[in-house]
Amino acid sequence: MAKPQEERMPWKKTEVMNQKIEFVLRAMGRCNFRALCAEYGIAAKTGYKWKERFMKRGMEGMEEESRRPHGSPEGLLEWQVCEMLRLKQRHLSWGARKLQELYRREHGEAPSESSFKRVLERAGMVEKRRVRKASEGGRLWSAKRARAANEVWTVDFKGWWHDASGKRCEPLTVRDEHSRYILASQRLENARTETVWESMEPLFERHGVPAAIRSDNGAPFASVRGVLGLSRLSSRWVAMGIDLERGRPGCPQDNGGHERMHRDMSREVERAPGGSTQAELDVWRQEYNNQRPHEALGMKCPAEVYEKSTKRYEGVPQTLEYAGMESRKIARQGMLKWEGQPIFISAALAGWDVGLRPCGPGRWEIYFAQLRLGELEPQTASFIGTPWRPNEAVARSENLLP
Repeated sequence: MAKPQEERMPWKKTEVMNQKIEFVLRAMGRCNFRALCAEYGIAAKTGYKWKERFMKRGMEGMEEESRRPHGSPEGLLEWQVCEMLRLKQRHLSWGARKLQELYRREHGEAPSESSFKRVLERAGMVEKRRVRKASEGGRLWSAKRARAANEVWTVDFKGWWHDASGKRCEPLTVRDEHSRYILASQRLENARTETVWESMEPLFERHGVPAAIRSDNGAPFASVRGVLGLSRLSSRWVAMGIDLERGRPGCPQDNGGHERMHRDMSREVERAPGGSTQAELDVWRQEYNNQRPHEALGMKCPAEVYEKSTKRYEGVPQTLEYAGMESRKIARQGMLKWEGQPIFISAALAGWDVGLRPCGPGRWEIYFAQLRLGELEPQTASFIGTPWRPNEAVARSENLLP
């Protein structure tokens, strides 16, 4: 009577343990499991049994004939290999260097980065990255390139997906560019101005006010039709003394760091079972801020680098005053009245005061807080808005507020 396939393993007895370790390492990655079992000459049932043992008990689950320690194919102790793979399973998007740093933090010492790479490659757990061609562009270098915490916050909505209940999940994310610290990753009911403001105002109260905020050109952060791209939301930021930065339309690489963070969120939250709840998003954010080291930060975690802004939030000012200028209020429809004549400026500025000062015969400059909006021609009852290019910062032109 033929023996079961599991007992007819073609391996030498002295190599059985190493072969088992090699098998489970490869089985942890993306592969054709049955083809892998056939390659090692075992039944799929046996392969699943070993994989389950490894997931539950680590390398101890592979030991059958003897309880004494065995070396791994990489010259590492078995518990070290098990721990390396456990960390990778927890952080699927992390590379060898980040995993090595986390291992060091938890155990004091860590195997070399090359050992991490070899173990992960053997397990098929290394994702090959596409090399970007030079013509694809890169990071947008703006006048507000962050060199310290709170110089630039970046904000965007993560691309939506359906959660387990079939509901649309599209978290709002806010991040400090310099420290990589995620200030918010929050599910919202919608992307309306007031909804986003109610989510961001607590951030100003907790962390203070940044020098600038970078966003794309979509609502509610910007309006492609409005003067200087101002929306009702970004107008509030400007009134608070915050400068605006925007990327080019259709160029997410202009906010590359934020987009890379979104890719991590996609792998670690969007694709995880039950990972769409607010509680899971909060856990992920805390882990990203407090456990995930970054090479650009000297392998520190964002929470070790970020600090609150020295500019405290005191609410949105109710009125704006302009030194040495006339002041006029923009009406509800976005109109400015000049000698009884309504002239359209911007609906995003409805209710706000703007400053006017003469700039030539029959012409007036119009300012909103620190921004020069354009020029007014009373004779023709026309407003000529300041041209702007979305790939440049909407920066302070001069200090106009007292």
